[in-house]
Formats: sequence, structure tokens, C-alpha cells
Amino acid sequence: MSKHRIVIEPDTEDSNYWKDLWNFRGLFYFLAWRDILVRYKQTAIGVLWSLLRPVLTITVMAFIGWLFKSNIPGGVPRLVFVAAATLPWTFFSTSFSEASNSLIANSNLLTKVYFPRLIVPASTVIVCLVDFFISLVILIVLMIFCKFIPDIKILLLPLFLLLALVTSLGTGLYVASLNVKYRDFRYIVPFIVQFGLYASPIAFSSNDIYSNQSIPKILKIIYSLNPMVGVIDGFRWCVFGGNISMNLTGFIISIFISILFLGFGIWYFRRMEKSFADVI
Repeated sequence: MSKHRIVIEPDTEDSNYWKDLWNFRGLFYFLAWRDILVRYKQTAIGVLWSLLRPVLTITVMAFIGWLFKSNIPGGVPRLVFVAAATLPWTFFSTSFSEASNSLIANSNLLTKVYFPRLIVPASTVIVCLVDFFISLVILIVLMIFCKFIPDIKILLLPLFLLLALVTSLGTGLYVASLNVKYRDFRYIVPFIVQFGLYASPIAFSSNDIYSNQSIPKILKIIYSLNPMVGVIDGFRWCVFGGNISMNLTGFIISIFISILFLGFGIWYFRRMEKSFADVI
């Protein structure tokens, strides 16, 4: 039986790094499977945790939207409208938070053996993806209850899910790198998530922002720089079809910002990676 051996030599680690990611795919599967078991097996209600959080968020955000009389285009039921935004947001916020804290949570592993550290935050994002697919049950049940049938555009939903994944991984890699050296970032992450919840179109629609003449143009531009705006608007467009219009400019900006976050996140992570074992 042939044995594979990995040799680390001076000045070759960088050139072999991306090849090592494939060679260590078994570790990637192990970390993801371990986190899934811990999340669902060692809890009192198991997979229901993946449903409880988005259900509570949907209820609260739907009430806030109703309270402030947020306009819902096309006569879409408010609960379904909010649910279509809550699920991608919950996926992003959970994967961003988990990826940001993943290196600290696996500090013992980082200081003992060599492997591409990028595997650690990437595996946590995959675990959150499992949560997302479980929580899709909520949207399906609400659509059945409200007798709402999507059209063919629903097939484009994976593209916007990929955009959310790219955004969460890029931002998670950057903050994870900072979190190793500056531990107070673990207190900043919940604030970012909480702020983003209300700055993203969950209780309201983007049309409430873009069509409001009292909001300065500069604030509308800043609003569109939030990559989750394009993701959420895209989710709603896929689910509700012709009942919801999507701002094409905001979507293009979201794609650009998401790719920029991913590129910068990988670059900064690779730059700081060699010092992780020394500082963590």
C-alpha cells in the first residue's frame, strides 16, 4: 500500500499551500463532521436549534415591519417576505461569527501540527450551510401555509447563496486573523452582527430606502455597499419572482464587494498565518 508523505522545506510552503489544501481534505471533512456532531448531538433539542433562532428572528422582524408600516410590494405575505430575508441573513451572521472565532476555538490544534490553517474557518462555514438547509423548512412551510407558489426564478437561488457564502468566508477570514492577535475582536463581532441585522433589508424592503426622497443619496450609496443587501434582494427576487423587483446596480455592487472581501480576507489570512502558532 502506497503512503503519501508531505515534506515541508524552506521557501516551498507557499508554493505548495493550495496543493496542501487538497491533500488535507480529510482534516476538513473531520472538522466539519465534528462540529456538526457537537452542534446537534450534544444539545437538549438537537436540530431544533437551527429552526428556533430564525423563527424568533422572523417573528420579531415581521412585527417591527408591521409596526413601522414597511411597504411590501406585490401583495406578498409579510411573514414569507421576512422569512426570505431572515434565512440568508442568519446563514451569513452565524458563519461569519463562527469563522471569526474558529482559530481561537481550535488553538490546541494550531500549535501542534502543520496543516493549511484556512481549513479551520472554511469548515465552520460548511457547518453553517447545513444549518441553512435545515432552516429552509421554515420558508417552505410558510409558503405552503400562505398558498404562495414560486416561479422558475427559484432555480437561481443557489447563486445568491454562493454570494452569501463568499461574503461570510471573506469577512470571517479577515476577522479570524485579527482575533488571534487582538482578542477583544470577539466582543466586536456580536456588535457587527447586531448592527447588520437592522442595517439590512429584513424587516423592510430595499425599495423603502431607494424610493425615499428624504434619504440623502450618499446614505443610499452607503446602504448599497452592504453586500447582504444584494444577497437578500436576490433571495426575495428568486422566491417571489415578478412580485419583487431587484435593484441591478445594488446587486452588481454586492458582487464586487463580496469578491473584494474574499480576496482581501484570503490575502490577509495568508499574511498572518505564519505567526498564528506563536501568538495564539
